[in-house]
Amino acid sequence: MLVRLCAVLCFLLFADPANAHPLRLSLCEVEYESDKKVLTINLKLFLTDVNEAIVFDPDSNELAFCQPNEAAKANQLLMNYVNRFFYIKANGKRINLSIKRKKLSGEGQNTALWVYFEYEQSLPLKSLEIKNAVFTDLFFDQNNIVYVHVNGKSKSMMLNKKTAVHHLKF
Repeated sequence: MLVRLCAVLCFLLFADPANAHPLRLSLCEVEYESDKKVLTINLKLFLTDVNEAIVFDPDSNELAFCQPNEAAKANQLLMNYVNRFFYIKANGKRINLSIKRKKLSGEGQNTALWVYFEYEQSLPLKSLEIKNAVFTDLFFDQNNIVYVHVNGKSKSMMLNKKTAVHHLKF
């Protein structure tokens, strides 16, 4: 049921690129395969929301993420914000997030900033704790969809201001 709801919300979110994104959403995908011993985390954030959160202007070009003139402080400011509202704990230990790469997708008000992280998880994954409260400080109706894929099994959840943290055991 939740997967179906998430799919409908994602469709509505990206269905009409001519308009500003109609829903306050972010997307997070967490993936772990025990044979690779790497935990990957992908965040998809609307660029206007990122700019609103960091420089208080949704239409700002000040940070110029993924552009040739990207501000030297862009990654640091992004991570300062992300670390306040997002974390993952693997087996009870908080993961130190470090940007592996970023990219932009979409256009206009629907431009999304993808942020990719990787973490070497050498011990078997027994539990995950995920907090995703990005943009809940800005928007009362912000929802954050999280997909978790561990050794071929998937789980999805919707996190928000009221329910920002979810625990999973494997």
